[in-house]
Amino acid sequence: MGKPVLSNNFLQILDSGNDTVNIQVKNNHSLTKISGTHDENFILLEKISNTKISLRGNLITIKGKKKDTNIITSVVNKLLKKSLEKNHIDDEDVKSLYSFTSKDSQNDTIDLEEKNSDSNYFIKTPKKTVYARTEKQKTYLEILKNNNIIYAIGPAGTGKTFLPVAVAVHKLISGEVNKIILSRPAVEAGENLGFLPGDLKEKIDPYLIPLYDSLSELLGHDKMNKKIEDGSIEIAPLAFMRGRTLKDSYVILDEAQNATETQIKMFLTRLGKNTTMVVNGDPTQIDLPNSKISGLMNSANVLSNIDEIKIVKFDALDVQRHPLVSKIIEAYKKNSLDV
Repeated sequence: MGKPVLSNNFLQILDSGNDTVNIQVKNNHSLTKISGTHDENFILLEKISNTKISLRGNLITIKGKKKDTNIITSVVNKLLKKSLEKNHIDDEDVKSLYSFTSKDSQNDTIDLEEKNSDSNYFIKTPKKTVYARTEKQKTYLEILKNNNIIYAIGPAGTGKTFLPVAVAVHKLISGEVNKIILSRPAVEAGENLGFLPGDLKEKIDPYLIPLYDSLSELLGHDKMNKKIEDGSIEIAPLAFMRGRTLKDSYVILDEAQNATETQIKMFLTRLGKNTTMVVNGDPTQIDLPNSKISGLMNSANVLSNIDEIKIVKFDALDVQRHPLVSKIIEAYKKNSLDV
């Protein structure tokens, strides 16, 4: 079978030929998780890498060009590491890790050492670990962790809201900030607020449900409610930001395409010490009345020359919902219709 030539906690590389790498996995349960049902994850890796992968017991054999086999070896190593944090390894995990690894590959050697840069594409929260699934999302996560004002512009399903909420939750739990503030413009999307039942909070809450959903997924329902009750998480309409200075906080303005430029300026000028502000929206989903102009794109253009303000633009390739969603977005885009 060959003798070990390289090893770490997850696997060892056995002596093999020029175009073949033999990997012996140390934990059979982890191997089962990363291979997937009927080895579907390895079949996917074969398709996207021009390699041939076979599995026998706990031995993985990879055949192909040296650079390709080295990349797959590194991906297997990373998948084994991820299997300790996730109960299920899916095709998106495989594709994202392959994409990152192949782009980062600069030489023909196999490197199993831990890289500090790996932490750039995931964030840990109490209920789950959230991973960047595209190269653009990886860049976005890096920016969200290290900058004070960030714009995220693009279609639904790209993670432009969920990723900053995950970073905000992580920073709150770790004590880096004292408060999370999530805000949306209370703009009617074909419905009329005045006809909804209840007081102001009850009228507005339906517009904020996506933010509650994200928090619940990352924190758990009970912990989310507890932090809302003690004031460490605040979910409020954009109008409630006026006149405040926001300190030691992670603040997200969602659906910013439904804010005017004056409102966005008001929001950004609430910035206080040790605070991050994220402005995100989809310019094809504007629900403002015809007499009002969305301020999202114009404000991003006005501020684009300020080095400290980062702007990330997503497209259909970054959509992580059902594959049909990307096709729908592209179809409407080609026909110049909003979706």
